[in-house]
Amino acid sequence: MPSEAASTSKLSRALTAYSAARNDALVAARKELRISEVDARALLFVVDNPGVRPSALRDYLGITSAGVTSLVDRLVERGLARRESDAEDRRGNHITATVDLTTEPWSALTEFDRRFERAVETNLGAHSDELAALLIRLTEESVARSA
Repeated sequence: MPSEAASTSKLSRALTAYSAARNDALVAARKELRISEVDARALLFVVDNPGVRPSALRDYLGITSAGVTSLVDRLVERGLARRESDAEDRRGNHITATVDLTTEPWSALTEFDRRFERAVETNLGAHSDELAALLIRLTEESVARSA
């Protein structure tokens, strides 16, 4: 019986290796900050979406409203994010990260991403958008077939 590795394509193995290397950079940062994987994913989402509403964070992470409230409380208590009241809706609030991804320990992750982007540009140039579109389609098809 052939091994699983033998039955996967070179592309699939390369994407798996990329994912593992990026995850290693994230794990190193997460361990340094002593936060969970979900908290780290949430924090990265908040960094990419300053002023995000908790409901958007909830939807992104696929957790309950109570879960996102606890998560945001943890991030705020640790000084990793701040909660700001919505000026137009007193019941609502916005979450903004207070961490700088260019400083340790997050810089390990951002430096990995920066080096990867430079390598993509050097090796693919204008074709990087085409490859990205292809990878998105392949991922969507794979997810759709497994559902």
